[in-house]
Amino acid sequence: MFKIVKKQLLAQNIYLMDVAAPRVAKSALPGQFVIVRVNEKGERIPLTICDYNANEETVTIVTQVVGASSRKICALNEGDSFTDFVGPLGRPSELVQLSGEALKQKSALFIAGGLGAAPVYPQLKWLCEQGAKADVIVGAKSKELLILQDEIKAVTKNLYIATDDGSAGFKGLVTELFKQLVDVQGKKYDLVVAIGPMIMMKFVALATQAYGIATIVSLNTLMVDGTGMCGACRVSVGGKIRFTCVDGPEFDGHLVDFDEALRRQGMYRAMEKEAECRCL
Repeated sequence: MFKIVKKQLLAQNIYLMDVAAPRVAKSALPGQFVIVRVNEKGERIPLTICDYNANEETVTIVTQVVGASSRKICALNEGDSFTDFVGPLGRPSELVQLSGEALKQKSALFIAGGLGAAPVYPQLKWLCEQGAKADVIVGAKSKELLILQDEIKAVTKNLYIATDDGSAGFKGLVTELFKQLVDVQGKKYDLVVAIGPMIMMKFVALATQAYGIATIVSLNTLMVDGTGMCGACRVSVGGKIRFTCVDGPEFDGHLVDFDEALRRQGMYRAMEKEAECRCL
């Protein structure tokens, strides 16, 4: 059993949890994920690691109530336990493979949409711990849905906010803010890491491609069982079939077939709605 030692409400229906998982905490790297089960009959849910602390032997996850299984996860409280908390799984971020000097020479921009701020944070934190610097754009529909701003500000001064309704920061999409940073403020980037809704990553990749900026995206939302056995996370990358959970979750954003990925993401929508109705 894996005890929840901390639970925090970040925004409406979005919860942060610190989970006691010593082996995972000591082995995790930025970009990896875990699979959790609420109980023995629970669904296997892949969740990207938001943070990890080897000394305290905890792993941080962030979950939003969007369906039946996420509702059960978010209903757990401090002192409750997950039956399973398996990881770390998936390939770490490409950034961890670079030397400290190579990282310092890179000019990176992270673009996070909504819940994507959670998987962006450990990569940003790790990068800054190596002495490198990075800018961050965090986007949301409104200021009430922005998460982890304080944590991000603690590791970088260059945080830019975009909200659809203009209630905080730049009014507009993250792609529009990205173009403003480059075209108006003269920012120069040689790497963009985009994590968020699939449609957001598609248009970020299209925008960065026009500027010739290498772009990494995370397709974690496609994963189901997290082992590659179910085949639900198949995606075409550069014309080749890849499995998000074992070959990713990060890929070259300019090579991903986002239209195919968007279709695959919607395959289980009807079944998920049915499961959610049973839980209400």
